Amino acid sequence: MEMKSKVLITGGTGYLGKRLVKASLGQGHDTYVLYRPEIGVDIEKVQMLLSFKEQGAHLVQGSFNDRQSLINAVRLVDVVICAISGVHIRSHQILLQLKLVDAIKEAGNVKRFLPSEFGTDPAKMENAMEPGRVTFDDKMVVRKAIEDAGIPFTYVSANCFAGYFLGGLCQPGHIIPSREHVSILGSGKEKAIYVDEDDIATYTIMAVDDPRTLNKTLYIMPPRNILSQREVVQIWEKLIGKELRKSSISSEEFLASMREQDYAEQVGLTHYYHVCFEGCLTKFEVGDEGEEASKLYPKIKYTTVEEYMKRYL
Repeated sequence: MEMKSKVLITGGTGYLGKRLVKASLGQGHDTYVLYRPEIGVDIEKVQMLLSFKEQGAHLVQGSFNDRQSLINAVRLVDVVICAISGVHIRSHQILLQLKLVDAIKEAGNVKRFLPSEFGTDPAKMENAMEPGRVTFDDKMVVRKAIEDAGIPFTYVSANCFAGYFLGGLCQPGHIIPSREHVSILGSGKEKAIYVDEDDIATYTIMAVDDPRTLNKTLYIMPPRNILSQREVVQIWEKLIGKELRKSSISSEEFLASMREQDYAEQVGLTHYYHVCFEGCLTKFEVGDEGEEASKLYPKIKYTTVEEYMKRYL
């Protein structure tokens, strides 16, 4: 039996990171979790780290502010996965990964690096609007550094995190579905792709030792979850046995209201605009430089939109 890679996860106590740790352990990888010495009295994160340890993970102290600690951590493993936040409403730290790239290059032992992407493929967003394009631009800076350093990679494009999009029926600023009213963005007919966060982690870990995903982008596009906002609303209406009142927001109204928000909110709303008004997630073909996760791993039973939304009943 082929040995599974040793995996280091940075950002392991975050929204996606904790799921990556669980999936890595569940798939039998020797799993290392980087934690900051300056964690202080953040008791929830400490207890999460201890729970990882109880499940068999190795806790490794290190910091992006301490280059040698990063090098030492990287030398323990074969694969590095970074899950630090790239969302401005939480914390945007994408360019911190340049320090990790430097450490991986110096260590010289890593067989694959998966940087913090997990959303819209930044390579497809060269025409994105300001200010939201900063997310894609920063991710492309990291990609260039990885490739210039000759580091083997897999980029993961996981599209829309279900909790953020399905929970609010695709409405920005909502994470619990209403039983009364929904605002339809534009025509509500543009398709998007919704993925359960645990499924994102499962597919990501499946890819780390797969030669088919080496130096490629892994697109997570579950076919039954490629739906429009109106189709998502219809699923919810079926589940609750009630039709919601609907109003519509035009693209002009959306952009005008967006400009009234602070910078972090504007970044996120720009992403919503490209997804919900332009359908950016489904306007391209997966070419030779990419692979689609549900085709590579057909035995994985992914969570459908309807199954995901039942949790809100």
